[in-house]
Amino acid sequence: MFVIRREQHNPILAPQRERPWESVATYNPSAVRLPAQAGTKDGVRLFYRALGSPDALQTPTAGLSSIGTAFAEDGAHFQSRQQVIAPLESWDAFGCEDPRVTFFEGRWYCFYTALGGYPFGPGNIKVALAIGDAPDTFTERHLLTPFNAKAATLFPERIDGDVVLLLTAHTDWTSEHPRPTIALARAKRIEDFFGQAYWDEWHAHLGDHALPELRRNDTDHIEVGATPLLTPHGWLLIYAYIQDYYDESKRIFSIEAAMLERDNPATLVSRTESIFVPQEFYEQYGLVPNVVFPSGATLGDGGTLDIWYGAADTVCAKASVKLDGLLRALDPERPARTFTRAGANPILAPRGEGFESRNVLNPAAIELNGSIYILYRAMDRANTSTIGLAISRDGVTIDERLSEPIYVPRADFEQKKGSPTGNSGCEDPRIVEIDGTLYMTYTAYDGVHVPSGAVSSISVEDFLARRWQNWGTPFILTPEGVDDKDLVLLPEKMNPVRNFVSNGVNGNYLLYHRINNRICADILPDLSSGKRVSRCIEIMAPRHGMWDGAKVGSAAPLIKVAGGNWLMVYHGVSRHATYRLGAALLASDGTTLLARTADPIFEPLEKYEKEGEVANVVFSCGAVVRDDKLFLYYGAADKVIGVAIASLKHVVDALT
Repeated sequence: MFVIRREQHNPILAPQRERPWESVATYNPSAVRLPAQAGTKDGVRLFYRALGSPDALQTPTAGLSSIGTAFAEDGAHFQSRQQVIAPLESWDAFGCEDPRVTFFEGRWYCFYTALGGYPFGPGNIKVALAIGDAPDTFTERHLLTPFNAKAATLFPERIDGDVVLLLTAHTDWTSEHPRPTIALARAKRIEDFFGQAYWDEWHAHLGDHALPELRRNDTDHIEVGATPLLTPHGWLLIYAYIQDYYDESKRIFSIEAAMLERDNPATLVSRTESIFVPQEFYEQYGLVPNVVFPSGATLGDGGTLDIWYGAADTVCAKASVKLDGLLRALDPERPARTFTRAGANPILAPRGEGFESRNVLNPAAIELNGSIYILYRAMDRANTSTIGLAISRDGVTIDERLSEPIYVPRADFEQKKGSPTGNSGCEDPRIVEIDGTLYMTYTAYDGVHVPSGAVSSISVEDFLARRWQNWGTPFILTPEGVDDKDLVLLPEKMNPVRNFVSNGVNGNYLLYHRINNRICADILPDLSSGKRVSRCIEIMAPRHGMWDGAKVGSAAPLIKVAGGNWLMVYHGVSRHATYRLGAALLASDGTTLLARTADPIFEPLEKYEKEGEVANVVFSCGAVVRDDKLFLYYGAADKVIGVAIASLKHVVDALT
């Protein structure tokens, strides 16, 4: 698992109106981080696309692009901005775009997109190269590809004695070449790339040089992003992935990562899904809204990877990720993500002809007197949901499983009113203990009206004595007529002041709930007066285009961790209806989001998670911590129940 954090000083580079050559936009940065002996001070040398105002004669409807450079010792505050590559040749007279720069064998190599005509099209968009002995002085220039191509970059060291390029061929649609191809070009000398004969031969065998297809759908688009970085596991490639590229109403720009084999980078070892999408205002608003485009990557201090990207085709920005976390996610030997499944899974399955004969799923869990009590949703043949109970001493082995439900539909709002075999009852429980009382929140459904979020309580003493008749009267906590589910109570009371947590008995209850597709919170003075939530303090929303892009909701009750912060496990739903789990860190106030995993921490992999009542689902409602072990209880494919175990320290460290 890993978290991608945006630089707090973003955007790190913005256009300056007083400089005509960069007065409109500065974006798509390439970064080189080198020590002083390479000809610079310690720090980061940035190269970026600079867009000036339109030329009334040459490009009346589009600004002229050139390439600028800037330097920052701290990697955030860039100074000494100057133009280093401007249109000079017939083949780049209409613009020099999107540099990728590599310091290689003592010289600076800047590959860029050369625009040789207007209006821009496949026939005049090609790859060019500028070479210099200093980062601000490029004295040599060559047109490379005779065909349409972009985003070329030079590997920073030879591979098996060869100089190796990575580029995207045919980025712009033609009937002959309707889709882009990321491919490798190899030569013994870099000068070999300067001749058209090389590229004619190379292009005639394009398929032999291509990386495996990275597009998941034929409507998607890809482009080389940053210069690959060598890691202990191979070459790390950060690249642009555009979903639904050919439909402007659906198009989603995102960033992905891939691992290429060290000695043969044409071999794909593994890859991520989209891990970064437009969310901040400077990514959502600009010359081209809703764009994040990666064009640089460097290794930062403290084991971080810095990703440099253009935002909304207007400004330069930076984000960072712990490199070991990203490499772990790309390790094909670790397919289980953060959690390890119990060997006994599934630990609970449907049985008999009674209340749990059809499905058992979505369990809550709580530890009392040294045993873990698993409260799970049980469905009978008529699709009526009740709450069953199983008990485990070690967290995995079921020592006892009750033959009757411990909680059944009692209120009118959860009695079946629709079809005799339609869904109804008490669904998806979560349970917390506050001041000696157990509060169970759940989804109440009558089969006709929209589902509601309800709560009932019982004393710990009565629960352990199995006096189920003492469950309190259930109350609906969610607004009438609103689809509002996934209710989770913070297991501490809150002071009326939002940004302060108190254990005082006179505090309020903080309730998490889901309005439509996002996680909200609200404060309630009590849980037995019939008062309902009336607002959405937004905790998190879906990240459009990522694994949790369609819907998010609370999973297990939050876990208090070091510093008084709260660990939230949540479920995310993709646009392909796969349910996975992520993790987030909230501040001590319970509402301020500090961090959120870019990748899922748990996902359907096993047959019992991929096949069942609803395919491709892992859905948790309960977690228990013992020492450093985090036991996560989950429903699999809405059919059975499993448990997975992780190091709590590992999860929290990844988020902090």
